[in-house]
Amino acid sequence: MQVGPACEEPNLRLETLRSRVLRMGEKVEQQLIHTLDGLASGDIALLDRMIEGDREINAMEAGIDEACTHLLVQRQRAPGALRFSTAVVNIISDLKRIGDEAKNIAHTSKRIHASGRPQLPGYRTVRSAANVTLGMLRKVLDAFARQEVNAAAQVAREDSAVHHEFRSVVRLLATFMMEGRRAIPASVDILFVAMSIQRIGDHAGNIAEHVVNMAGVGHVRHTLRGEESILAMR
Repeated sequence: MQVGPACEEPNLRLETLRSRVLRMGEKVEQQLIHTLDGLASGDIALLDRMIEGDREINAMEAGIDEACTHLLVQRQRAPGALRFSTAVVNIISDLKRIGDEAKNIAHTSKRIHASGRPQLPGYRTVRSAANVTLGMLRKVLDAFARQEVNAAAQVAREDSAVHHEFRSVVRLLATFMMEGRRAIPASVDILFVAMSIQRIGDHAGNIAEHVVNMAGVGHVRHTLRGEESILAMR
């Protein structure tokens, strides 16, 4: 179906918004990757840059939100403009929260290394969970870029893998803490990191839901434990 001249400018604005969201998503992804590298290496300067970089993510979120507000106020005539703008507002909110969790991990990482506790109990399991969440984030942003509903729904189903990894971390850290009191502070800090990673997975799942809703074909529903997701068709 051909788009008439009256819709060309609104469609262009929507595509510009899509590009801005993807740039924000890429920034958030890089923040998380570098923060996890800082956790492993103890590079305090890198962690400080990631903490400061959260300001840029917040600014990107505010700018995109303002652009969406303008679109809604102007009642753009492009097909699906309202649904798209609403989904974008929700998506950038979850991206901002992922950035917040990355900043929390950076702060915790600084505390771990500043206290002279280079041993990271359960780090491999935590990094495995982080890799799952990073994969979810990449795939859901790609689904958003390509408007692929089925790919987004698949990402939502992967949230259960993050919860499985989190339970593995908890069991492992409990074992470390039972071995002696000296292991407790580092184990608690790693647990905080694992909790942030679990929440990042939840936010990636939320973004998948927003992508499905944007298409207007259904919605993804999550059980409270994140162990099951379905694509419910209207």
